[in-house]
Amino acid sequence: MKTAFIVGAGPAGMFAAQKIALAGHQVVLINRDIKPGGLAEYGIYPLKDKMKFGLRKQFAKVLALPNLHYFGHLTIGEGCDLTLDDLRAMGPSVIVVSCGAQGYNQLGLPGENSKGVYSAKDFVYHYNLLPLCASMDHSTGKRIAVVGMGNVAVDIMRWLLKDCPDRQTEEVIVIARRGPYEAKFADKEIAYVEEYIRRDEFMRELERIKPACEACHQDLSPEKLAEATFPFLNKSFPPEQRPKLTFRFLSSAKEIIAGPDGRIQKLVVTENDLVLKKDGNTSAKATGRTAVLNVDTLIFAIGDKHDPKLGLPMGPEGFATKPAPESATEPIYEAWDPAANRELEGVFVVGWARRASTGLVGIARHDGEKGAEKVLEYLQGLPDRNPLSPERLLAIMQAKGLNPVTEQDIEVLGKVEEREARERNLSSFKYSDDNTMLEAIQKEREALSAAG
Repeated sequence: MKTAFIVGAGPAGMFAAQKIALAGHQVVLINRDIKPGGLAEYGIYPLKDKMKFGLRKQFAKVLALPNLHYFGHLTIGEGCDLTLDDLRAMGPSVIVVSCGAQGYNQLGLPGENSKGVYSAKDFVYHYNLLPLCASMDHSTGKRIAVVGMGNVAVDIMRWLLKDCPDRQTEEVIVIARRGPYEAKFADKEIAYVEEYIRRDEFMRELERIKPACEACHQDLSPEKLAEATFPFLNKSFPPEQRPKLTFRFLSSAKEIIAGPDGRIQKLVVTENDLVLKKDGNTSAKATGRTAVLNVDTLIFAIGDKHDPKLGLPMGPEGFATKPAPESATEPIYEAWDPAANRELEGVFVVGWARRASTGLVGIARHDGEKGAEKVLEYLQGLPDRNPLSPERLLAIMQAKGLNPVTEQDIEVLGKVEEREARERNLSSFKYSDDNTMLEAIQKEREALSAAG
């Protein structure tokens, strides 16, 4: 038997673990959070219960595999509970990193440390009750700028306009670097918020950017845009008092100006021209023109990045992977050390650890399983060894002062949260801080023990 350590229990890690375990190997799944799931648990919109319930059931089946062992509430990296070298010292045959992109791209603007300025990742984690972010201040005001035009940005718009329990939103302003044809959101996602778009204001914005778009042969007629990116233009909505959603196209954030209380008060944006490239795509080119928007909150959704503190060498797009030959058509999963120009023996990266911000759960699952196939090929060439038992691994961690959460603990916690949901008449319930989760697990275990 061989042992695979998998760092990260999001969708890519969970399904990679399943594939490797079903092949007969011992799998040790190590996760930063108490609960498994990663973005499937803490990134999917809170009201998409059907999707979340389905994924939780699938993950429960993975954790129930007899040769898979879960150790949650452990951080990996420099200055963390354990380092990658600590894991190597425990003697696994292979280490698979699937913990994704834990950081995010900064705006790099003057004033970005003002109050009321948040990354989209932290904001989504906050309203999805990830313990690391749930208790942090992510208060929003009346006029909120959202930088970005993808599905994550739309989720944030939806929360601000519809579902935030203490919302005071009057207007959400989308700051888009390019034009309406470059929107990346799906029709089914923008449908949740399209009733908040004021048609008259949207048409005025199209008039403002019309010369730049027409220079790139873009037709801004409502019929064309409705078919391409903004279906609301073919619909009508009853006039009601509701907050509004507006778009500021061909604009890039330039400077954040704080008020006397230290909170963002104004956002200066640079107006862009649209440039048509040889391949038919477009790019944005800054002009000397600027505009000032009065806002009290700014949320930026401009991409994720890998954390070098994990301990893997970095490449141009994140953790470095083995250089691909020119004829390669498949992704490369083997980790690489560019400085030494060599492969990191027995280390693989999958999911967002391989490439950040690419797709949702289905794509992450596929990437985790494809990476697992490469891991299984690698394991075939290794001799069997006597793996450390889960009990011995737990003892090693406890000797370091660590007390990881096990798959049995996760099962107990799931039952407690299901009971809490029933008692509160909610479709679902989850705790928002680690200590409360740990106390709930301990209390339930004691009750079960007392009941015999």
